Amino acid sequence: MRLFANHSKTSSLFALLGIILFASCASTEDLAYFQDEPLANYEELDFNTDVVYKTNDKLSIIVSSVDPEAARPFNLPTFSEGQSVTVTQGSQKMQTYLIDKNGFVEFPVLGPIKLGGLGRTEATELIKGRLSEYLKDPIVNIRLVNFTVTILGEVRNPGTFILEDEKISLPEALGYAGDLTIYGRRDNVLLIRDNNGKKQYAQFDLTSVKVLNSQNYYLAQDDVIYVTPNKTKIRSSNYNQNTAAIISAVSVLVALTAIFVK
Repeated sequence: MRLFANHSKTSSLFALLGIILFASCASTEDLAYFQDEPLANYEELDFNTDVVYKTNDKLSIIVSSVDPEAARPFNLPTFSEGQSVTVTQGSQKMQTYLIDKNGFVEFPVLGPIKLGGLGRTEATELIKGRLSEYLKDPIVNIRLVNFTVTILGEVRNPGTFILEDEKISLPEALGYAGDLTIYGRRDNVLLIRDNNGKKQYAQFDLTSVKVLNSQNYYLAQDDVIYVTPNKTKIRSSNYNQNTAAIISAVSVLVALTAIFVK
């Protein structure tokens, strides 16, 4: 009878240990982002190889011509004390244009010009057309100086990155974030894009060479990349020092009970 009681206590302790271990496990719903609805409910990305300028974009626009002095009035002044929005042009720091909420920039001499919704080629031709009334063979160089991508999830350095290059690939963007951690799913990288107020998405499998030929291999302004955690990360998410201490204590009790049973 006593042996049965001891066996019962041992079984109870093992059961308690099992409950603790089970309680310390997490599920995908506890950890992963963007997983309450299937992605099929969202609109897939429309691929566009050209940068399309939009509200709050900052542009460097440099005007030149055969007569540098004639072109000077059509350029913003160089950086001076108290002005913080600049872009380096050679050894000089030039101010930049901010596209307002209506899509316009305020251009020297020419006045308001609507660049929102235009790509680089269209914007360049529009400005050159306006300048042709004042300059012979004007040259217009436009560059987006606040190309922004946000990288979240299982990467070494998540955050929002402002880049100087208008054309950046998915691997390059992940490189800025320090690459995926060992807990990131290589076969489930999510790209989220805002297209005229609509959220669109694409999924990438980095384990496949086919990703190199994806139409969304090159990113767009304000894209968001999210790397999903793998099962190992999910299982370990609720395992903390307190859980370890409890398991250790229960293990000691189990060991002592086994000794007394003998």
